[in-house]
Amino acid sequence: MAVETKFVVVRKGEEKMTFASKKEADAHDKLLDLAEAFTDWLLQSEMQMDETQAENLGLYLAEQKEAVQHILRTSKLPDPHAATATEKTESDAESSKKIRAVKAA
Repeated sequence: MAVETKFVVVRKGEEKMTFASKKEADAHDKLLDLAEAFTDWLLQSEMQMDETQAENLGLYLAEQKEAVQHILRTSKLPDPHAATATEKTESDAESSKKIRAVKAA
């Protein structure tokens, strides 16, 4: 028999997602906090939108937090190729670490 620990993100009494690590669950919870703040801000604005539209837009803005921050800092769109290059570099670095660990063993 195996014992598994699961971390569940609960909002307003409703289970949103389940994660295997506390770090992932905390990150998702922070994303939902940011999305809720964006949603409330949009609903308080003078724009005509219903609650569902505001929630969808709030979640999108929260998920795209890095791009939003880049636009606010530079007044320019982020380079779509830069994010891909950064991800590849990090992935390559992790792969080389794994290979070194195997060689050392």
